[in-house]
Amino acid sequence: MLDTFLVPEKTVVTAKGDGAVVDISAAKNRDLLLILTISNIVEQESIDISVWGSGDGQTWTTKPLASFPQKFYTGKRPLLLSLSSQPDIKFLRAHWEVNRWGRGSESPMFEFSLRATEVAPDMLK
Repeated sequence: MLDTFLVPEKTVVTAKGDGAVVDISAAKNRDLLLILTISNIVEQESIDISVWGSGDGQTWTTKPLASFPQKFYTGKRPLLLSLSSQPDIKFLRAHWEVNRWGRGSESPMFEFSLRATEVAPDMLK
């Protein structure tokens, strides 16, 4: 069973960016549970996180495969990603955009992780 991080635990970001390319070709089931964990933030900021797919690890989908709703607070958020209709996807990569407004520092700061866990077929029934 595939269980990996698209963004490692305690990753701190202050600007938009991309996670590492993660090989998911070993997954037996094409349904993945994505778990976004935001462990630290500053006030008056937002983060948008999306997941992109690739067949070769170089050329990425033109649209994200999944996107979390915009987040402003700490906590854990799950999202189911089904790749059963896209057997050519063998690699995933996370992308994030951050924004900050209001008083104080103009630099956003988020500490977060994004985990991908293969879901057993019988759990979706």
